[in-house]
Amino acid sequence: MKTHFENLIKKAYPAFNSRDIDTALSTFHPEVEWPKAFEGGYVSGHEEIRTYWTRQWTEINPSVEPIAFDQRPNGTFEVTVNQIVKDLEGNVIFDGNVKHIYTLEDNLLRKMDIETE
Repeated sequence: MKTHFENLIKKAYPAFNSRDIDTALSTFHPEVEWPKAFEGGYVSGHEEIRTYWTRQWTEINPSVEPIAFDQRPNGTFEVTVNQIVKDLEGNVIFDGNVKHIYTLEDNLLRKMDIETE
């Protein structure tokens, strides 16, 4: 299962970084719950995520690179990512590592939470 999870991540993150929403969403469960990192709360489902990301990218320019993977004892998966967020003029707003915690369902990403280090 860990290898399958890593393959999902290796597909989803480059797609997100290149703004290829459809490819990123193909790794998500239809009822996925996704955190609104800079706003709080969650969006649910592919269309809400599409709308959220599209709006987010008009305000900020985020990039996330997975640097470590781990499976937790409770069955969730942890991805440590280096996250760089810039404003639209290229000024760095955030540059650091955070943990993305995933739950899988039907071999797809079902829920993501964020933990700061």
